[in-house]
Amino acid sequence: MPYCQVRQANIYYEDLGEGTPIIMIHGYTPDHRLMSGCMEPIFTKREGWRRIYLDLPGMGLTKEYKQISSSDEMLNAVLEFIQVVLPNQDYVLAGESYGAYLSRGLIEKKPEQILGAAYICPVIVPLPKDREVEQHTILRTDENFLETLTKEETAAFRNNNIILNEYTWSRYNKEILSGCKIGDENFLNKVKNEYGFSFKIDQADFNKPSLFLLGKQDSSVGYKDALTLVNRYPRGTFAVLDTAGHNLQIEQPELFTTLVIEWLDRVEAFYS
Repeated sequence: MPYCQVRQANIYYEDLGEGTPIIMIHGYTPDHRLMSGCMEPIFTKREGWRRIYLDLPGMGLTKEYKQISSSDEMLNAVLEFIQVVLPNQDYVLAGESYGAYLSRGLIEKKPEQILGAAYICPVIVPLPKDREVEQHTILRTDENFLETLTKEETAAFRNNNIILNEYTWSRYNKEILSGCKIGDENFLNKVKNEYGFSFKIDQADFNKPSLFLLGKQDSSVGYKDALTLVNRYPRGTFAVLDTAGHNLQIEQPELFTTLVIEWLDRVEAFYS
């Protein structure tokens, strides 16, 4: 299995395809399967992209991360990982939730190397108490299917999704819960104490093709905080999708795919 040793972690990653590198960064507690589950189907019919999916410290199969105790150190580990895997190369970013927060940290540190960015349900405001979020609302339910799940499965499903049916359960279980079950809870709770960066981000305009995918019913990070960044992303598409919570990529798969493809088209056109 491919690992990349950096100072504060031994990072597991999957490296697929050839072409323009795109670094895929998942959210807090799941692992790389969150990103590969929604992104890989797009690349089955699209060449020219090298997809790099990593497991963040404390998540997935990444090892030797115990010295990390803050998002600053998480970011440093990701920066070092990129420097080792893509030495002096330009690359594109795609981040989900906390992965989008780390991506904006990368842009603050190394803007000249980053060719474009896509954010799925991004963490904009690090501390939950400071976010403007929506009330959790379930919009569609297949009661017959829910009867096939255990009480524990049903509770997790209801708490984190707004469309409750077999399709969303299958993907949620495979792409998200699978990673959450192996996350290092004690470590993740420790880093939550230093969840916000010690430095400011979003300080300069990012003039590369960008995409913000926001769930209208996202009760975890909301969508309104992201809209405050419109002027910082002159080449950004900001899409607020109805009938989409924090797992937008699963609840609105067709729109997700269409918008990501259009963003990739814009990135390619920008550098052609």
